[in-house]
Amino acid sequence: MSTTAKPASVPVITVDGPAGVGKGTLTKRLAAIYGFHYLDSGAVYRALASQVLARSLVPEQLDEIVHLATQLALSFPPEHDYQTMLGNNIIEADIRTETCSAMASKIAAQQPIREQLLALQKSFQRAPGLVCDGRDMGTVVFPQAQVKIFLDASCQERAQRRYKQLIDQGISANFAHLFDSISARDQLDRSRAHSPLVAAEGAWVIDSTEMTIEEVIGAATDYIKRSL
Repeated sequence: MSTTAKPASVPVITVDGPAGVGKGTLTKRLAAIYGFHYLDSGAVYRALASQVLARSLVPEQLDEIVHLATQLALSFPPEHDYQTMLGNNIIEADIRTETCSAMASKIAAQQPIREQLLALQKSFQRAPGLVCDGRDMGTVVFPQAQVKIFLDASCQERAQRRYKQLIDQGISANFAHLFDSISARDQLDRSRAHSPLVAAEGAWVIDSTEMTIEEVIGAATDYIKRSL
C-alpha cells in the first residue's frame, strides 16, 4: 500500500480495555506481526502527565496543560521496541511510575485536554496500517476501525499480573495496594463523563482472565484474519 494512501483507506486495529489487562503487550506483538505502526494512547496521556508534573502544574490549570499538549512530539519506533519517545529521548521508564499514572488519569478526565490530544492520536493512522491501544480507541478516536477488540480480565487477575511484573523487575510491590489502585482506576475510567471505558459497538470481547498471552495473541490474529 502506498504511504500516500488516504487515512480512511489505511487499516486500523483498535484494542481497548481496562488498566493492567495486557493491551500493550498484545498491540506491540500485533504491530510486529503485521508491520503496522503502533500507538499507545495511554502513553500519550502519561507523556503529557510527565510534563505536567515536571512543571508542578495541577489538573485544573487547563490552559497551560492544553498548551503543553500542542508541543508533544511522540513516537513509538519499532527499532526501539515500540518504547515511548519524546523527541529523541526514550521516556518509557519516566511515564510508568504510579505518580505519573495517577496524574494521567486525572488529566484524561478533562475534555479540553482529550480534544487537543485527539488530533495527535489520529495522525498515527498511516500506511501500511495502525495498531493502537487505549480506552476509547474504538469508540472515539477510530470509530470506523476495521477491527475492534476489547480486552478484559478480572481486577484480581490484573493486580496479580502487575504484582508479578514488578517483582520480576526487582521492584517491591504490595498486592493489596495494587488491587485497590486498579479498582479505583476502573471506577474512574468507567464513570467519567467524557469517553468512558466501554466496549465499542461491534468490538470482539476477549476475557483473558484464564488465558496466557500466547493464547490471546493467537485468538486475536485468527479474528483479524477473518476481519481484514
